[in-house]
Amino acid sequence: MPYTFKQDHFKTNVRFIVGYSAVAIAAFTFYADRKLGWEATTSSWVIAAVGSYFILNSLLTYWVWAVEASEVFRGKRKSGETISIRSSVKKHTPLYRLQIQYKSASNSVLEEKEIVSPFTAWFSADGTFHPEPLRKWLANEINVLRLAAQETRKKTGGVASVVGVEETENKEVKDAKKRR
Repeated sequence: MPYTFKQDHFKTNVRFIVGYSAVAIAAFTFYADRKLGWEATTSSWVIAAVGSYFILNSLLTYWVWAVEASEVFRGKRKSGETISIRSSVKKHTPLYRLQIQYKSASNSVLEEKEIVSPFTAWFSADGTFHPEPLRKWLANEINVLRLAAQETRKKTGGVASVVGVEETENKEVKDAKKRR
């Protein structure tokens, strides 16, 4: 589908590498302390490990707050356009805020907006999440997703409005043809 975005996992991968490296250092120093005793772990390698742990955790904190900065999705289309979606919620309010930035392949902004909706639009009184109203809200508010939903409705005859359904159906059809 021409409107499909492939998720970019670079920022998540960096977070995992830095975070797990810090955890590995902490686990190693804990293990060394348990096996060798407190006196043996006052050596320079333990001090270096503890210093590395604090540096990695500081880097991780910076990465989460300044680089990722509440980004919940970053994707790229085959044509080079990118979409970035950041979320936020203010304390004691039932409103969900999304900041959307859609850029062309040349990095010029095609659409930039903030959209707001109450959580009660997608969650029932008992806390059950209903994804279809969320999808519809996003498709109504974000132009490229609206176009994708319209194209999906045309291709499926209105049976499905979810972006990406056509791709799944094509795979199922191909698999069925292979089995024949």
